Amino acid sequence: MVTYQYNRESRLLTPDHFKVVFSKPIRFHSQHFTVLIRHNNLDHPRLGFAIAKKRVKHAVQRNRIKRLVRESFRLNQHNLPTVDLVIMAKSGIDQLDNQAIKQQIEKIWRKIIQRQKN
Repeated sequence: MVTYQYNRESRLLTPDHFKVVFSKPIRFHSQHFTVLIRHNNLDHPRLGFAIAKKRVKHAVQRNRIKRLVRESFRLNQHNLPTVDLVIMAKSGIDQLDNQAIKQQIEKIWRKIIQRQKN
């Protein structure tokens, strides 16, 4: 049975988890996102964020972006390969509406899934 949970096991929690991803990652880009991925030895993907204040000034906007990406990840995690992902935002993303952010992250999920199949 497929569960659509986003729990503690679905997150990158420690600095060591992030260090592993930042060393030799595979990169995926869109206009406003950079996603770093690295294969993990678990049976599920994990998600982490590195959204700089320099790129997105207001905490309200950073939290909105994280909330949208988290929800998209929750719904798509069963299609993704077993990787650790770190989401990084680029400048200008805070000007987009929710629908545009969702479309960009969905496009990145499709790229990752396509790469896994090849």
